[in-house]
Amino acid sequence: MFDHVGLGVSDYELSKKFYKAALAPLGVALLMEPAEHLAGFGKDGPSLWIGQRPRAVPGGLHIAFTVEDRAAVDAFHAAALAAGGVDNGAPGVREIYHPHYYAAYILDPDGNNVEAVCHRETH
Repeated sequence: MFDHVGLGVSDYELSKKFYKAALAPLGVALLMEPAEHLAGFGKDGPSLWIGQRPRAVPGGLHIAFTVEDRAAVDAFHAAALAAGGVDNGAPGVREIYHPHYYAAYILDPDGNNVEAVCHRETH
């Protein structure tokens, strides 16, 4: 897992709602809002920050969350779609990376590519 990533968002409330729903299956929650239009999400501490940006800029960031099993990848994908995300790669094995790389990709409300990935082999 990464230490933290920051995303500038065009609609703070919409993005906060999206990330709360999409990341819940991964055990990631909204942990703090230390200032207006600034939120930190994580498990043990904030590792993903979102903040209102002054003007809309197309997404271009890719962030990946490591998860424990393939069911969490599937749950992330379903929850993110239900929260308004756009499918950018359904859950499945991506052997181009390695034989057990199981991932799903979603575009968030600002077009950022968000991934959940499990590196474990399952039978």
